[in-house]
Parts: sequence; structure tokens; C-alpha cells
Amino acid sequence: MATFLYRLGRTAFRRRGCVALMWLAIVAAVGLGGMQASGASSDDSSMPGIESQKAYDLMQQRFPGASADGAGATVVFVAPDGQKVTATGNRKAIEETVDSLGNGSQVARVADPFESRAVSKDGSTAYATVTYKVAKDKVTDASRTAVNKSADQAREAGLTVETGGSAMEAGGGLSGVAEIVGISVAAVVLLITFGSLAAAGLPLLTAIVGVAVSLFGIMMLSHPLGLTSDTGTLGMMLGLAVGIDYALFVVSRYREERGKGHTPQEAAGLAVGTAGSAVVFAGLTVVIALAGLSVVGIPMLTKMGLAAAGAVVIAVLVALTFVPAFLGFWPNAVLARRGRKGSRTGDKAEAHAGSAQNVAVAKEEQGGKENLGTRWARFVLRRPIPVLILGVLGLGALAIPAASLQLGMPGDEAKSTATTERRAYDDLAKGFGPGFNGPLTVVVDAKGVSDPKAAVKRISEKIGDTKGIVSVSRAGFNKAGDTAVFQATPSTAPTDAKTKTLVKTIRAERPALESDTSATFEVTGSTALNIDVAAKVQSALVPYLITIVGLAVVLLMVVFRSVFVPLKAALGFLLSVLAALGVMVLVFQQGHLASLFGVEQTGPIMSLMPIFLVGIVFGLAMDYEVFLVSRMREAYTHGEPARQAVVSGFRHSARVVVAAALIMIAVFSGFIAEDGSMIKTIGFGLAAAVLFDAFAVRMAIVPAVLALLGDKAWWLPKWLARILPRVDVEGEALSRRPAGNQAQAENQAPAQAPDEPVEARV
Repeated sequence: MATFLYRLGRTAFRRRGCVALMWLAIVAAVGLGGMQASGASSDDSSMPGIESQKAYDLMQQRFPGASADGAGATVVFVAPDGQKVTATGNRKAIEETVDSLGNGSQVARVADPFESRAVSKDGSTAYATVTYKVAKDKVTDASRTAVNKSADQAREAGLTVETGGSAMEAGGGLSGVAEIVGISVAAVVLLITFGSLAAAGLPLLTAIVGVAVSLFGIMMLSHPLGLTSDTGTLGMMLGLAVGIDYALFVVSRYREERGKGHTPQEAAGLAVGTAGSAVVFAGLTVVIALAGLSVVGIPMLTKMGLAAAGAVVIAVLVALTFVPAFLGFWPNAVLARRGRKGSRTGDKAEAHAGSAQNVAVAKEEQGGKENLGTRWARFVLRRPIPVLILGVLGLGALAIPAASLQLGMPGDEAKSTATTERRAYDDLAKGFGPGFNGPLTVVVDAKGVSDPKAAVKRISEKIGDTKGIVSVSRAGFNKAGDTAVFQATPSTAPTDAKTKTLVKTIRAERPALESDTSATFEVTGSTALNIDVAAKVQSALVPYLITIVGLAVVLLMVVFRSVFVPLKAALGFLLSVLAALGVMVLVFQQGHLASLFGVEQTGPIMSLMPIFLVGIVFGLAMDYEVFLVSRMREAYTHGEPARQAVVSGFRHSARVVVAAALIMIAVFSGFIAEDGSMIKTIGFGLAAAVLFDAFAVRMAIVPAVLALLGDKAWWLPKWLARILPRVDVEGEALSRRPAGNQAQAENQAPAQAPDEPVEARV
């Protein structure tokens, strides 16, 4: 692989104009298609294999033309203190608003609160329900504006009016804050790391190109594949993070090879052949983890995982081709100041002197003068047991709260109180009870029953008598009269643990009621759906974890030809993930420091978050493992003792790995500022996981374990060595090339253009 990538890097450097035009053409083509495509879909509720979905499918079948998840808006009216909505003036204002709400072209009907008995017992609150002819992702901005204008009429009469419902969701999307924060911090980190504006700007520029291709591609596929706006946000998040990191590693290796005296084209080839090999395998682990989300069986999760995996693939391709092409345009601009000075002269003697000086510096580093990475590595090598114990116990302590993890799907209650949706939620909960915002929908299948109405009445009464149910609505039958739907309102909030127990209790009553009435029923609705999704994710988490960790161990065995290194990497990954989950429970579920991160309401962790965290962090953790340990493996295969190889790996990689981790943390942290609770939670979880994995696991636990293992760290049974394929991640094949190969390659190239373009002297 190293040889192939070496040739790819040299070709991209030499044919830089063609490569640049190719990527610009791709951006233009995909961008044009993305701009003309329809908007993102909001139809993400399909959850095969759970009771809530079965009930929804039955409703679609028995009630043709009706949509269980169709667009709806709720307009909540609250009378001034001491008044009632039934007062003459207030009632008149509400009825006029209801009439106005029914004028929209997309409106199917509006339920008058006084006719539908949608008035609270104390008379302080009422609500009108607007049902639309179209699905929620088809509701236009004009229809939403019409609702808000109608609400203003009632506000002018002195009523407090708030709006909510699926129809009022404007699609969300990125606010731009996350990208600005991430890119700004990344620029500062890169500038400090490289000490060169060009070297800092190149990873940013190439990453932006990759992200543009990914986002426009997701936009093109959003409508035909039913991708949501969160899919694009996740693609942006991962594409930007790994795009910067992958380019960072290639540029860093290019500077190192130039420091050894190699010509620009040769250095580009070596950088892609060595660091590029690590990029390929690191990207492959991320893709495996993200694509593996499809085994969970949740379509939305599958789509988000595959879309994010595509963004990672684009980032890898950009790092392997576009980065060396850019280096071809300005080969000396990314070098440190002293390196640029030597390169501008074009004097071979001076170049040889510079090369000799770099060799001397390298020897000096091995002997006495050391950088921060080597000093830290030697510190860990001297005290491996205390460092290992401290790292494991620290992460273990942070992981303890994960034992009380509760899963759910936060709704309007998790939004900021500055939003009308959250205020509408609170007003309804105050006026009608906390369970009003999450009623249970019961679908009764009485097909083949001699007296369907009696059977439905018996089931409705039994569920209504269940402890925790405050009211049951009148049942509505389909035209055939064999299927009925009614709602049961719990006494507790949708995210309350008691509501989850209540749903289980109602479902447990089914066998007895089926025996009594010969009819069966299913429980659905947003609350039941969230409970079912959480249960499905929890049951899939362990098998998914075993699958991707098993694949990781095999992949890392192939890369490092070792048994203990992959096992150590997998155990370290589990520690960092559990610690991240523990911190998420502390903040989002228990409320510690919640206000600092803009969390308005504590409650269950988003159902999909643990499996997202496992999949994404697994890939990113393997990134740092490959980048850091591959340099140790490279030093070890070149004859250095095991402990010295650890030091050499930190000398070459520690600063770059730290910079890459800080960039990822900055990118992910920026998304905490987004409004969507899903993206906010993912951003926080990923930032915490990268922090723990990069600094506690890879920078402390990994060298401590390798120090204790010594040569055994690189042990591989002979029988296994024969089975595993050989891949050259360390670039051994490149180091074995005859010395004349480079000179021959350089002599065949044009004199000035490939290696020393005119721009390089500017």
C-alpha cells in the first residue's frame, strides 16, 4: 500500500493542475446539484420491528387517507391572570383566531377548542388544533407565517398565545456558529503547531473543499433518500474534523521529509506513502464504525451513518490527492522559516548542509535535547504503573454515572424557554397536566370480532382504569367498523420513568383483554415510540459494540502485526466511551453544570446517542491509535529497542496528535451551541470522548502499557502471522528502495516545474 500511495502522492504533486481542476469541477458539479435539490426531509419516524411502528402501519392500512404522523399545529391560548378563556371577550378573540387559522390553502381543518372540549378545567387555558393536508416536511413557510399572524390577533386582545406542533418546525439546520468556532480554533492550533500561515491554512482549505463536496452531496440525496437536516449536520461535523486532521498529518510528514533533504516531489510522495497509509486505515476504521450503524435496524440511524461515512471517505481522498497537489503549487510555503530560506536559494550545497543540520538535530534530540513529546514519553516510561493506575481509575470514576443512564427522545420540553414551542409545551402541561403533551395512542384491531364496539369499549374502560391514566378519549372507528383508535392521557410527563412503566403495564394487560374480547390492540404515539426506540437501541448496543470492536482488533492486527496492541486499543476505547457517557449523564440527565452548556431541561439522554457515540468515537479513537502507534512500530521495525521506539513515536507524533485532538474537540464543541437537542448532545459527547481518548488513553495509558510489555507488545504467533495479510503502513518498502530510484525519478521530470515552481520563490 505504501508504494502505491507513494506513487499517488508523486503523481498528484506532478499533475497538480489536473488534480486541482478535478476537485474544483467536482465541487461545482455537486454544488450545482445540491443547490437545485429539494430540501431535507423530516420523515424519519420509520422504526421497523417495534410495536409503535406496527400500530402506525395498521392505522395506515385501516384508515386510508389518514396520516398518523401528518402535519399538525397547536395554538395555545392562556387568559390573563384572574380571567378565563370562556369570558365573552376572550372567547370571541379565540373564535376569530380559529376562523383565521382555517383560511390557509394547506389547512384541512381546525378544531375549535370550545366545540372539541379543549379547555382546561380551571378555564385558564385552551388550545386549537390545526390539521394540514400535507406531511410535515411539505408545510410551507407561508403556512407557518399564517399561523403566527393569526396568533397575533389573539395577542392583541390580551391573550397569551404560543404555537407548537410538527408543522411549525422550520427544518432547523446549521446556524453557522459551530463552523465558525471550530474553524477559528483549528486555525489557531495549526498556526501554533506549524509556525506558518501557509501550513496552517492548507489543512483548513482542503478540509473545507471536502466538506463542501460532502454537504452538497447530502443535499442532492436528501429528498430521494429521505435524509434529515441532522444528517447534513453530522456530515459537516465529522467531515470538518477528520478533514483537517488527515491533511494535518500529511503536511506534517511532508515537512519532516523536506527536513531530511528530500526534494519537494519526493517528500510529497513519502508523506502520502507513510502518513497517507495511516490516514487510509484510520479512515477505514471510521467508515466501518459508521456503516456498521446499519445493523441496528433503524433507517434514520443507517442513513446518518452512511452519509457521515461518505464524508469521511471524501476527507481521505482529499488528503491523498488534493493536499499533495497544493504542495506542488507552493512546495516551500508550508516549511518553517529556516526551511524556506534554505529552499529559496536553490543551492544544492546549502540544501545538503541543511540536511546534515537536520540529521544533527535529530541525533541531538535522541541524546540530550528533547521536545515536549519525548519528555512526556520518558516520564511515563519511568513511572508506567502509577500513570496506568491513575488513568484507569480516573476514567473509571467518570464512567460510574453511566450505570444510571436513561434513554429517551427529548421533545419541545428540551428546547429553550425563549422558543414559542417550549412555552406552548409548558402552558399545556400547566393547564391540562404533565401527561397531556405525550398521550398514548391505542389502536384496537377488532377484525373478525362479532361485536367490535363492545370489544373496544371493554378495552377502553380497562385501560382507563389503569393506575397512571387520567383520561381516555372517545374511540373513533374506521369505515369498515373493525378498527378503532383512542387516546389515553398519562398523569406523568412523556420523559418520566413512570410513563415508561405505565406503557409496559398497559401492554401487559393485553393477553387478558384479548382472551376476554377476542380483539387485540397496540400502543403507539410519540411517547410509546420513544420508549420502544430506546429499548431497541439498548438491545442493539452490545452486539454492535462487539461487532465493531472485533473488526477493530482484526484490522489493527493486520496493521501492527501484534496481538496486544489491538487489545490494548480496544480496552482503551471502551474506557473513553464509558467515561464520556458518564459525563453526559452528569450534565444532561442529572443537571450538573447544565446551564453552562445551554441545557434548558434535564432528562433522559437521546436514545440514539450511546450507539452514535460508540460508532463515531470508535473510529476517531482508532485514528489516534494508528497515527501514534504506527510511528512507534516504524521505529521498532527499523531496529530501535521497544522502549526507545515509544519515545521516537512521541517525538514525531505527539505534537501533531495533540493538535489534531484539540481541533476535533473545538469542532465538536462548537456544535454544543446549536439549538437542536440531538446535535447539542452529539457535539458534547464527541468532544468529551475525544478529550478522554486522546489525552488520557492514547497519551498516558498507551505508552504506560507499551512500557510494561516491552518487546512482547509486538508479539504475533507465527501461525497467525502466516494467515494475516501484510500491509505496509510504516513505509518499510519505501525505505528499502534502491538509492538510485529517487535520482532516476527526479532526472526524468522537467527541470523546474515539478519541484521548484516559480511560485515557490515568491
